[in-house]
This record gives sequence, structure tokens and C-alpha cells, in this order.
Amino acid sequence: MDPVSEPPPPPETELTFLLGMGFQLLLAEFETRLAEQGYGDLRPIHGLTFQALGPAGATSSELAARLGVTKQAAGQIVDDLERRGYVRREPHPAGGRRRLVVLTEAAHRHLAVAGRTLHGLEAELGERLDVGVLRAELERLLVALADGRPLPPLRPVW
Repeated sequence: MDPVSEPPPPPETELTFLLGMGFQLLLAEFETRLAEQGYGDLRPIHGLTFQALGPAGATSSELAARLGVTKQAAGQIVDDLERRGYVRREPHPAGGRRRLVVLTEAAHRHLAVAGRTLHGLEAELGERLDVGVLRAELERLLVALADGRPLPPLRPVW
């Protein structure tokens, strides 16, 4: 990551804006680096989908619930990823008309590259700030905001 040349935001900047700007900057750098490694065709929603499917796969309805989107939106994401060769639909082990959406080898390769890229970014940040402290404080923030409720899915609203 290039050294920051811009001045920091004003001290009165709201916490939600600070968190959002940090997320946007990190995500943009992550996407740039993935594109440089041949994954410019994928967006953050695709990576979230890969994570939500996990090693066991899921039905489109389960995927929709995990992503916090409609069944129609989940179906469109699956259709797109299937055309690109990142997922496939298989018969559900329980039988019936349901189909299980599973990751292909191409998706697993992407996840490996994405994981290495993200860990590399975190390591670079660690050279400039204490990522362990940042992570611990963000976890404390989540616990405080959730106030005993389950954490919501990370919704692809960007």
C-alpha cells in the first residue's frame, strides 16, 4: 500500500464515516491486487458468496439468507457465477427438487489467492499500525453494538 499523502479526516468525522472510508479504501486496494492476479472479473459480492457457500455448499434459499438478499438476487448471483465456472448446481443429498450450489476448483483457487492477498494487505498495514489492537477494538465494538444479539450477515450493499 502506498503511503498516505492526504491529511487525516477532521477529528469531528463521525465513526460510521471513518469505518466506511477504511472499508472502502481496503476493499479497493484488495480488488486492485486481485485484478492484477487475474481476478478482475470478480466483485466483492462474489467473494462473499464463496464464503457463504462454504465447503458444503448451500441451496439458493440458504445462500439468500446467509447473504441477507432476496432469493431472486441469490439466484442471479448463482446464475452469473455458474456461467463463469465458479459454482455448479448438483442434486441435493436429501433428494427432491432442491439443488445444492457448490464451489468449483476455480472458486477454490480464487479463495486461495484472495486469502493470501488479504493477509498480505494486513501484514503491510501491520508495518504501519498495530493491527492486533485494531482487530481487538473492532471486535469489542461489534460485541457492544450487537448487545447479545447474533451478528448480522455482512450484506453486499456496496
